[in-house]
Amino acid sequence: MAMLELYLIRHGVAEERGKEWPDDSKRPLTPDGIARLHKAARGLNAMEIGFDQIVTSPLVRTRQTAEVFSEDLNTRPPIVTSDALAPAGSPALVIQEITRHVRKARVALVGHEPNLGELAAQLIGARNPLEFKKGGVCRIDFDMLPPKGGGMLRWFLTPKMLRKLGE
Repeated sequence: MAMLELYLIRHGVAEERGKEWPDDSKRPLTPDGIARLHKAARGLNAMEIGFDQIVTSPLVRTRQTAEVFSEDLNTRPPIVTSDALAPAGSPALVIQEITRHVRKARVALVGHEPNLGELAAQLIGARNPLEFKKGGVCRIDFDMLPPKGGGMLRWFLTPKMLRKLGE
């Protein structure tokens, strides 16, 4: 039995960078991106997946992604924000963040690429980063904390797969 179920979630589809959104940290999800995340959350509910805690990057699009999952999942997990998950964060800082939630059995991290892919690779001992599509989710289990390279990748679902599960 795993001591920690860690879920890594990439934010949903966001508005494009440009004149309308010159500050990348303030780019919101698109209406279609939000709708897709609601369907993905229903897919997690269909799999009877829930979180005890969601930790998110402080950027708008990741906070919005965390809010959709918090609202839609049957477990209604609380959300906290961590700079460790911002684009300037590092796997070492994220691992420190995870240890703050040791009393939670199921923790979801909402972040950005390439950070999430690099973190996942480090946690499972892979040579190459995993590639997360926007709205993609994976589960990595650990028997000890703080998590080290011995995590077990249980599954890795694309957003399309999650939406199909939620239909």
